[in-house]
Amino acid sequence: RVGPQDFVLDLGSGDGRIVILAARRFGARGLGVEIVPELVERSRRNAAQAGVADRARFVEQDLFKTDLGTATVITMYLLQEVNLQLRPSLLALKPGTRIVSHDWDMGDWRPDRSVTVDAPDKPVGFDKRSRLHLWMVPARAEGAWCGTGAHRDTRLQLAQKHQLFDATLSLGGDAQLLAGRIEGLRLRAAGGFDAVLEAGRLRITHSGDAPAALAGAELERCPA
Repeated sequence: RVGPQDFVLDLGSGDGRIVILAARRFGARGLGVEIVPELVERSRRNAAQAGVADRARFVEQDLFKTDLGTATVITMYLLQEVNLQLRPSLLALKPGTRIVSHDWDMGDWRPDRSVTVDAPDKPVGFDKRSRLHLWMVPARAEGAWCGTGAHRDTRLQLAQKHQLFDATLSLGGDAQLLAGRIEGLRLRAAGGFDAVLEAGRLRITHSGDAPAALAGAELERCPA
């Protein structure tokens, strides 16, 4: 779902085709980071020939020294050990940032989606298919959340591992267990529970199986 609002960062951009395609077909802006000088020059020529040199830039640079924070989409075709080295920096990005990796995953940070596509001209390996993995950077919501205003008796204790969470939602003396996923700034759990992080507060938009009175409740991090 890349569009004109996106900034695509390709780590190890080769001949620049991904950034150029994002600019030419989807109207995005982008930056390709490549350590081989000849490939950087080729990418710049390719961008000029495609008429997108104003939106598709390329630099000769170590990807570990690259500012990732400007990107809304990051693409990469790197070995798994490199992915794992990058993983802490990727997880620290703005919630909702999309990351796509060709073939290699990121260990126990499981993809939100994976697809296999035919790649008959793939120059490496005997299997002429490619596996593409997508992640959406989750908000960091782990910890204790306390209700505000009329919902002061509400408490949410949340444990998080990457985009998956388990939580206990307490209202007065009643408690309910929740398990679900964090999609950017949104928390969704089985049973219809839905909440969103806004300006440091957690707002319950749908209570699901929890008491209906919780819909609209706002929680903030409990005092230490």
